[in-house]
Amino acid sequence: MTVRPSHTITLSPDTARLLDAAVAGGQYDGADAAIAAALAGLGRATPAPQDWLPGGGECGDLIRARDWSATSLGPREHWHPALRSTVSNIINSPIAKVLMWGPDHIMLYNDSYREIAGARHPQALGGTVPGIWPEIWDWNRQVLAAGFQGEVLSYRDQRMVLTRNGMAEEVVFDLFYTPIYQDGTVAGVMCTVLDNTPRIVAERRLADSEAELRVITDSLPVLVAFVDRDGVYRFANSFYQDFLGIAPEQVVGRTIAQVLGEESHAVRQPLIARALAGETVVADVSIRHRDGGIRRAETRYLPRRGDDGEVLGFHVLVFDVDERIRHAAALEQSNGRFRAAMDAVHGVLWTNSADGQMLGEQPGWAALTGQAFEEYQGFGWAQAVHPDDMAATVAAWRTAVAERSMFVHEHRVCRHDKIWRTYAIRALPIFGADGALVEWVGVHTDITEQREAEQALRDQASILARQVRHRERAEAQLRQLNETLEARVIAEIAERRQAEVALAQAQKMETIGKLTGGVAHDFNNLLQVVSGNLQLLATDVHGNERAERRITNAMAGVTRGSKLAAQLLAFGRRQALEPKVVNVTRFVQGMDDMLRRAIGEGIEIETVVGGGLWNTFIDPTQIENALLNLAINARDAMEGTGRLTIELGNAHLDDDYARTHDEVVPGQYVMLAVSDTGSGMSAEVMAKVFEPFFSTKSEGKGSGLGLSMVYGFVKQSGGHVKIYSEIGHGTTIKLYLPRAMEAEDIEVAVDTGPIAGGTETVLVVEDDDAVRATVVELLSELGYRVLKAVDAQSALSVIESGIPIDMLFTDVVMPGTLKSPELARKARERLPDIAVLFTSGYTENSIVHGGRLDKGVELLSKPYTREALARKFRHVLANQSQRRLAERPRIPATATPLADGLTILLVEDDELIRTSTAEALQAGGFVVVEAGSAEEALTALQTAPIEVLVTDINLPTMSGIELAQRARAVRPLAGIVFATGDAAAVRDAMPPEAMLLTKPYGADRMIEAIRSVAARRERTGATV
Repeated sequence: MTVRPSHTITLSPDTARLLDAAVAGGQYDGADAAIAAALAGLGRATPAPQDWLPGGGECGDLIRARDWSATSLGPREHWHPALRSTVSNIINSPIAKVLMWGPDHIMLYNDSYREIAGARHPQALGGTVPGIWPEIWDWNRQVLAAGFQGEVLSYRDQRMVLTRNGMAEEVVFDLFYTPIYQDGTVAGVMCTVLDNTPRIVAERRLADSEAELRVITDSLPVLVAFVDRDGVYRFANSFYQDFLGIAPEQVVGRTIAQVLGEESHAVRQPLIARALAGETVVADVSIRHRDGGIRRAETRYLPRRGDDGEVLGFHVLVFDVDERIRHAAALEQSNGRFRAAMDAVHGVLWTNSADGQMLGEQPGWAALTGQAFEEYQGFGWAQAVHPDDMAATVAAWRTAVAERSMFVHEHRVCRHDKIWRTYAIRALPIFGADGALVEWVGVHTDITEQREAEQALRDQASILARQVRHRERAEAQLRQLNETLEARVIAEIAERRQAEVALAQAQKMETIGKLTGGVAHDFNNLLQVVSGNLQLLATDVHGNERAERRITNAMAGVTRGSKLAAQLLAFGRRQALEPKVVNVTRFVQGMDDMLRRAIGEGIEIETVVGGGLWNTFIDPTQIENALLNLAINARDAMEGTGRLTIELGNAHLDDDYARTHDEVVPGQYVMLAVSDTGSGMSAEVMAKVFEPFFSTKSEGKGSGLGLSMVYGFVKQSGGHVKIYSEIGHGTTIKLYLPRAMEAEDIEVAVDTGPIAGGTETVLVVEDDDAVRATVVELLSELGYRVLKAVDAQSALSVIESGIPIDMLFTDVVMPGTLKSPELARKARERLPDIAVLFTSGYTENSIVHGGRLDKGVELLSKPYTREALARKFRHVLANQSQRRLAERPRIPATATPLADGLTILLVEDDELIRTSTAEALQAGGFVVVEAGSAEEALTALQTAPIEVLVTDINLPTMSGIELAQRARAVRPLAGIVFATGDAAAVRDAMPPEAMLLTKPYGADRMIEAIRSVAARRERTGATV
């Protein structure tokens, strides 16, 4: 028997599935029969069954459904087994595959390849490679040529540009080309495609993100790093190079100890342990800078966790806060000086929220009133105000908050010791850069002593008046009893009465003079402390515009206080005059423009000068102030329209006139008369017109010291004042100034150049500790070597010690038996070359006699500025004899516009607002002409090339609307900006081309408004 050999056949999964399908379909009795039939058919071309291609998804259905007889492949049932096997494998593969068969390169692919084909599916199935992919045919032609040669090819991350969805797009593929054999020759090439485009795009985005992160971290002035759990740097930004002097490449891969040093690492070890435990750490540390110095820094460790929550390391952020800490220390020092200045004027600082409520800690208010935190919150502070003042205070405060305007008030407050004191309150709104109200800052200043002094003054005047009335009543009774006496007795009584009235008046004036002198002395000392500290503070906050603006405003307040003290001294005849031999005609003519600006165009000025006018011995500055005061009073009496007559002439007052007028010495005088056509005054008003604080003007329109100052100055100068007035017929005030026989003194121009200090040795003698400390610091800043003494006796000891001293700078009013003039005399005996400069807020009679400084005496009146101090020192030290030498007259500077600037006319009657706004505009490149009234503005319009008018609405004598109309008549192309707090009053009346700027405004808004109207002006000018 013949034994047939047995064979074991291993089928591929695809062939096994085909075999199972054929047996299951009933075509064969079993697997062996199917295999035998297949072997028998190898030698003959028998058609394949129609269902030889199982599965394959959509692409399988399309292949089975298509009639392939029209293609080079022929009917599907006649396909070569190699082709059928390859196609079956492809369509059932989960990986994108495409078969390019025959010389036509017909494409057969699976469902995964549909994503590759895009919109070209299903047309691509059965299409040719050059027909479907013409844009990459050059590539495919070479690849197919190699594949049909039997080469197996592969390409990783191959970039191509395909047009498959209506637009060209870049793709990145892994391509694997496999030749497919049929009967020993290559009949087609199969390409396996892996689409790497999403991965490449993600990698590219990651790289871009990392690059962007590097750019961001490198741009920060902060040390940024990442440290792993082993304490090794894995990332460091470029600031490590800037701060530590170590390149980031040298940091990465090294430990913290290697980069910062073992000592720094040991200090940070507890912080590092906390960060690796998952805690966010913020701490202040010290770190060595590349310059070798130790800098203070804020370090932050931010843990980084993995997906499983484990801490992988921590991010490091290091902020250099050394400069910030130094600034904080400087700010604290500056605040200390500010508090010292506040203490010097008995001030209490407080803040309120934008809506006017007291919120948060207010240590100053709590210390003043003794109120607890909860008690003064909100409007609880009002409970410390006197019950009689509370309602008015709250109402005024709510009005100021609603209008967002300065709050000025006065009320009584119960101190912590249960004592009622009177306080002056001033509060300002603080605005942010966006114009929004941020908070209120206010100051309570104790003015109890000031008010008591004023009341004492009024009481004393009342007592004197009562005494006079009692005397008058007694005389009236005496007249009734002696009606039959001779006329001589009557005349004697009348003369006696006049003498008593004169005596009472003299006593009254003496009492008031002493009181005002004492008040002015103490007040000037306080002002000197405030002024000096503010000027020292200004150097500390240089560059801080907000603080500098506040200091400027505070200095303006000091100036106002100084003027008030000067008026008090003038009335009390206690001011130190510096008289010169002058011809009043020249001063009056020189003041013509100033007077016209002050009184307005509605008033006609007529000047009458008599021939051969004598010289007079008078203080030029004071006579100018007196004439200006008389002109302004006349303007107010005429209500802006009328005639003002200024008359100058020689006069002789004889003995008869002197007998009937108090304090008049017979002799020759220069008469200066100011007459107006105003409303005139009654006899009752004329009797009081020279009394201090008496005024016929409405509240807030005058201090009541103008005529008092004129009266006191003229009397102190040895002159006489006479007033003539009648209701409805105007007023004439005549000033009789004593004649001088000498030739007129030459006017000396004031040095306004840069101030300079020196290196000389100065002995400062001042009994007031605060004033002395301030002066010493000011002089030290100017470069002087400063010695100090608390009184004249101590100063003499210093002088006698033999120390070289160049200047003695001493207060006039000093305690002790040795007075300042005697100290100066002894100092000159011991040091013949020493210069002497006196200073005082009230000179008494020690260096002033007859209201005039003694010959050769140099005086610097308190309060004085740092500039005045420096100039006076250089003046005295240079050569005292130069004070009387003539200098060439200064040529007034004319305002000319900058090369690219505009000339602005700024009209504002509030001096502080006008000054601060002008400074801001000048800083912005504009030329600014300032005017405090409409009259001054109209004069400026006639003389200066004004391009933009910026004006308030509520001016004293003329509305801003009327001023703008008159300005347009003079300057038709001038731009108009209305700056007002009452926008409703002007909105409908303003010209259409004008701009409205509501108060409060910032410098940026003002400049923007000016540029806007200037642009309109240029367009209008071009059109014209």
